[in-house]
Amino acid sequence: MAVRVSIAAAIMLLSAWSLKAALPLEVEGQKVPTLAPMIKEVAPSVVNIAIRGSVEVANNPFFDDPFFRRFFNVPDQPQRRQFQSAGSGVIVDAENGYILTNAHVVSNAEEIEVSLLDDRTLEAKVIGSDTGSDIAVIQVDPVSLDQIALGDSDRLEVGDFVVAIGNPFGFTNTVTSGIVSALGRSGLNRDAYEDFIQTDAPINPGNSGGALITLTGELIGINSAIISNSGGNLGIGFAIPINMARSIMDQIVEFGEVRRGLLGVNIYTLTPALAEAYGLETEQGALVAQVMPGSAAEKAGVEAGDVIVELEGNPVDDAGELRNAVGLLRVGDVVKLEVIRDGKRRKLTAELSSTDSQQLAARELPAGLQGAELSELPDNRDYRGIDGVLVAAVEAGSAAARRGLQEGDVITKVNRTRIDSLSTFREAIAASESLVLTIRRGSAHLLLIL
Repeated sequence: MAVRVSIAAAIMLLSAWSLKAALPLEVEGQKVPTLAPMIKEVAPSVVNIAIRGSVEVANNPFFDDPFFRRFFNVPDQPQRRQFQSAGSGVIVDAENGYILTNAHVVSNAEEIEVSLLDDRTLEAKVIGSDTGSDIAVIQVDPVSLDQIALGDSDRLEVGDFVVAIGNPFGFTNTVTSGIVSALGRSGLNRDAYEDFIQTDAPINPGNSGGALITLTGELIGINSAIISNSGGNLGIGFAIPINMARSIMDQIVEFGEVRRGLLGVNIYTLTPALAEAYGLETEQGALVAQVMPGSAAEKAGVEAGDVIVELEGNPVDDAGELRNAVGLLRVGDVVKLEVIRDGKRRKLTAELSSTDSQQLAARELPAGLQGAELSELPDNRDYRGIDGVLVAAVEAGSAAARRGLQEGDVITKVNRTRIDSLSTFREAIAASESLVLTIRRGSAHLLLIL
């Protein structure tokens, strides 16, 4: 007696067969499910990106001192090392030749070549990139390009089937499949804006910037990162939701950069212990630890000790969620906040200010300070009687870190000019090619020569 096998069971059996075995086109008169038609439709929109560029080679810290540089005859120009790398990208606007990829893929690029599925190679230029979200937009000559349809990443659910397309290890247009393992993942980089889609669809080096798509062929994510001890796939990959990527892309195309609105608060995730200390019934929200002077939050009436529980009517679960939500908004956007203060809920309205009014953009910093975040000094007792600008953060391994700058340092002078704000700091560094910074670190004072 013949045993009847369901289509699903047949597929499972087929996957266990030897690769040499001939696969049937039908099972019990029904066609075996295949993604081939969809892949053929979307594959031409996924491209290979080849990068050539150079990076500064770190010197011995002693060589940052002019005396040692002269003594050892070290060139004044920083030494640079040439590199080549590769990644992936997705054509999202065929009419204008716009391609979405990761910011880290095109970082330090001096030449970019885009290879299409039809074997054409096109030169590309960077329209803009945003390291905070790891999104970049590059552009090629818009001739006979195929673009992919954009989906809605907000409609994704854990368990949805997805397909990743990219160029892992240089193998062009490699297709892998899996499911959405989790949503809203963060914590890979504390200084980034993260709301990752986690997937077990195999993602490997070279997949960065490639497409994460639905079974209907819609782009719902840009592959960005993996968790791996070996550099290969371990079933934990991350993609940037397309709704976030599209918001970033719109600003890059319009301005050449991302002009994020700034609320102007330092926040912590509300923990059960903090909730108990503040006598709160909720354990979700972002606790305001500090309000920057002159910021949108201060003008809206936000105070230190407030717990922000809603933004634009949407619940705020933790500090990361609030940071990501505000990070996708623009300068001048008006947002409605709901805060808990003294056990009572209050509704506030804030108009987001320019990031540059509270922090310096990376492009404004001299080469020796790249990787540092500078901000106005907070108005609290730790900085009373001190004029200068605060080193709010220093990226590990950056030029600023190599020169010994530390988080919490206060820059009080540039050459002989006293610094009392970001405005005077901008003017001082713009007026001089050689810079000597006076740094206050605790009760000590030191010089940093750029």
